[in-house]
Amino acid sequence: MTTFIAFVLVLGLLVLVHELGHFLVAKRNGVPSEEFGFGFPPRIVGTYKDKKGKRRWVFGNQRIQEEIKDRDETIYSLNLIPLGGFVKIRGEDEEENSNDKKSFVNQKPWVRFKILFAGVAMNFILAILLFSFAFQLGLPESVGDDESFKDAKVQIALVAKDSPADLAGFEMGDEVLAINSVEIDKIGQFQEAISQNKGQEISVEIFRETEDQKITLATSVREEAPSGQGLLGVELVRTAFTKYGFFESIWLAIQATFSLILAILLFLGDLIAKLFTSETVSAQVTGPVGIAVMTGQMAKLGLAYILQFTALLSVNLGVINLLPFPALDGGRIFFLLIEKIKGKPLNRKIEGMANAVGFFLLIGLMIFITFKDIANFF
Repeated sequence: MTTFIAFVLVLGLLVLVHELGHFLVAKRNGVPSEEFGFGFPPRIVGTYKDKKGKRRWVFGNQRIQEEIKDRDETIYSLNLIPLGGFVKIRGEDEEENSNDKKSFVNQKPWVRFKILFAGVAMNFILAILLFSFAFQLGLPESVGDDESFKDAKVQIALVAKDSPADLAGFEMGDEVLAINSVEIDKIGQFQEAISQNKGQEISVEIFRETEDQKITLATSVREEAPSGQGLLGVELVRTAFTKYGFFESIWLAIQATFSLILAILLFLGDLIAKLFTSETVSAQVTGPVGIAVMTGQMAKLGLAYILQFTALLSVNLGVINLLPFPALDGGRIFFLLIEKIKGKPLNRKIEGMANAVGFFLLIGLMIFITFKDIANFF
């Protein structure tokens, strides 16, 4: 239940902030929105102002669009499915609307670009705010063996599949306390202990923060390490808990956000390149189920961790939406670029058809990734 609630709150925040960006910039540029919804339909309750400026309420699926037609009024609705929200900008999905000068399709390319890009920009701004709060609360930071920190600890950053560590039950985030009763507080000590016990059984004492308890795991050390792995099959990081001041946190948050944007773009470039080779790429991608599982894990670690993880997801959502693929904001921006180069609007039917095809392809990809996640996690 904790995982479900955390996932709903995190995903809801990301989507709502994205749609809020579209809504605010459209409103600022004189483009009315017919409805701004918290959550997805069916509608529970909605409110709007009538022609006399009086607040009106509507319940369920009662149709009220006729009452606000040809007006700049917006319906604010609360909907049943609590996964973010949506905005219905006037004329955004219409093929033609030549009679309405305020319609989205009749705006200049620059205005349409600002409205489309606003959702992505809001996701990046949200990431900076969340990273900033996380840095102020305090987060573990990677430090070297030669650096002196009172609370430094050696943690497992990655467990190789089917390795001795994986078979013994080690998990990402486990803090290594001791090997064969010898205390470990540096990565070099861990590596030396493992090297001295090649081919032998060892006991490793760890602290698992998600379960708030110490655990002793027995495992065997390999004689030889496979390519790209250590003798035990783990990657390690030495961390220390660090807090930052208000202004320093903001600067670090900006750096973290833009570094993450670059890292995601490089990853996507590598992913696309591998599509033209024999390398497998599906294992590197996760979907809603995987995100839900990881959200639950972060929630157990504490507020700073969930803030950091939400910021990471927000940047991912922003970058993905910028891709020049039909149905995404980036795809629509790409069509705007073509329109600007041609000097005249594109055929709305062709653009609408491309967006529809892109939408169904994205849905198909999401279903595929979801089944992959179910197989991996369950």
